[in-house]
Amino acid sequence: IDAPIDRHPTSSHRWAVVADGKPSVTHYSTVEAFPHASLLRIRLETGRTHQIRVHMSAVRHPCVGDLTYGADPVLAARLGLQRQWLHAECLAFEHPASGEPVEFHSALPADLEQALEILRAAG
Repeated sequence: IDAPIDRHPTSSHRWAVVADGKPSVTHYSTVEAFPHASLLRIRLETGRTHQIRVHMSAVRHPCVGDLTYGADPVLAARLGLQRQWLHAECLAFEHPASGEPVEFHSALPADLEQALEILRAAG
């Protein structure tokens, strides 16, 4: 998704894809697809505020549980989620002092793992 992002023109607490916004690029691939949701692997080229949330909403696939950017509250409730389905599986960067590559990994938390199992069971 290559779409510029800036403050929402009418809602100060939101961000949006706008023509004169800052360049923003999000790459994604589908890990698992379900009838009402998909598990994605996302890689950011840029790091704008709410970038994943804004870009996914712009392509009409908001993050599950992200009511600010258009998610279905019924789906979030059915999955038992009280928050957005966002999780950093891996963070990698160069250490600012040494310049050495640093990488951190994190397993899916219990609430998201349970939501994923519900999606898998539903087919």
